[in-house]
Amino acid sequence: MITKTCNKYVRAIATAIFIIGGLGNVIAQEKSKKAAEESNAYVAEAQEELADNNFAAAEAAYRKAIAKDPANMVAKYNMGNLYYEKEKTLSAKQRLDEAAELAETKAEKHRIYHNLGNSHMQQKNYQEAVNAFKDALRNDPTDEETRYNLALAKKMLEKEKQQQDQNKDQNKQDEKDKKDQKDQQKDKQNEGEGGDDQNEDQKPKDEGENEKDKKDGDQNEDKDKEQGDEKKEDKGKGEQDKEQKQKPVPGRLSPQQIQNLLEAMNNEEKKVQDKINAEKAKGVKTKSEKDW
Repeated sequence: MITKTCNKYVRAIATAIFIIGGLGNVIAQEKSKKAAEESNAYVAEAQEELADNNFAAAEAAYRKAIAKDPANMVAKYNMGNLYYEKEKTLSAKQRLDEAAELAETKAEKHRIYHNLGNSHMQQKNYQEAVNAFKDALRNDPTDEETRYNLALAKKMLEKEKQQQDQNKDQNKQDEKDKKDQKDQQKDKQNEGEGGDDQNEDQKPKDEGENEKDKKDGDQNEDKDKEQGDEKKEDKGKGEQDKEQKQKPVPGRLSPQQIQNLLEAMNNEEKKVQDKINAEKAKGVKTKSEKDW
């Protein structure tokens, strides 16, 4: 049986434990508060560095803020935005995901998921972007910018799927063309092997045809020779007739002599006409121009 004295000791110990626990909580809260204040100070420092376009210093300050207080949602959110602006998409996604887990209000979640969707769009991860924009709209259905980004992400996702389907169809067609080409080559090889046997069977026939062609060629050659001899005889007769025609006949002028006589007469007539024209020219007076 527990006596009243023992009960007093138990109550005293419990009270002491409660007081110590309370003090511990107070101390922990004080440390957490101090860490949060120091973390927020680093966040403010990072913002000042960003105002001076000092990316490296701002990034370092955000890292210090997160190290001091891993629960600092603002530090992770701002750092994710910083990476997004510098197109460091993988780092941006990591920090924004961390911020989304820490966010408590709908306004915070909306901003985080909106920027997370934009980060996925940079990486061309359209399905992830669609999911992020949907989460953003769940927390703020009135944001038209998020709604526009969601529509754009859906359109890009559809276009990507169409391109993938086209690539699959093209790959199938390419494989079919290669198979058809191999089959054609195989058929040609088989035809070539059968063609050799066929040529062997046709050799005697081909030789007989060659002899016939040779005989016909000889006959044509003899015929051409006879026609050539006839042309030579006709040519000789024609030259002989021409010589007889051109040979001068006694007591007659040749065509060449007649031509020479006509040219001489024309020359004499021209001289007389030139002389007459010269006499006429002597009696004609020229007109002089007036000087104004």
